[in-house]
Amino acid sequence: MLEIIKSPWHWSVAGVLIGLTVPILLLIGNKNFGISSSLRHICAACIPTKIPFFNYDWKNEIWNLFFVGGVLIGGFIGNFLLGNPDNISISPDTMKDLQAFGISDFKGLMPTDLFSWDNLFTLKGLVFFVLGGFLVGFGTRWAGGCTSGHSIMGLSSLQLPSLIATICFMVGGILMTHYGLPLIFDLIK
Repeated sequence: MLEIIKSPWHWSVAGVLIGLTVPILLLIGNKNFGISSSLRHICAACIPTKIPFFNYDWKNEIWNLFFVGGVLIGGFIGNFLLGNPDNISISPDTMKDLQAFGISDFKGLMPTDLFSWDNLFTLKGLVFFVLGGFLVGFGTRWAGGCTSGHSIMGLSSLQLPSLIATICFMVGGILMTHYGLPLIFDLIK
């Protein structure tokens, strides 16, 4: 059984399971799916304040915090206990492009040439961890949700703002991959 879990599965399995999340959440209590809102719930629970943004009954959304906790625990188990020791299969062209940026480690989900404790207090770490994290958080709040909220929940409930946000996520990702990332790597060399 463990070998079945550890072996690569077809991408459609995850797609079906993610797709079933939306109707299940709607059927069990008209709940909205999204990960970014959990940070708001954590802040509302841990920081008693009079700031209107955090002044609501976060206990009604506690299921979301358990969901995020499950994602973190599942990620830990998947990476450290069930991780695939082989290199990640990526296209040779992508590998060549990444090697041109100095990324040569293709084991694990995140290249350690970028995302490691050694890089945390370097210019590279500042750009990718701090600035990147800030931009993701800012963009999430500005768009009124994250990719999971808009692209999974919003699109399936036919919301026009979610369609616009998803199109912007995709265009932004494509532009960043082809233009922004090479510029960032040139600047931090």
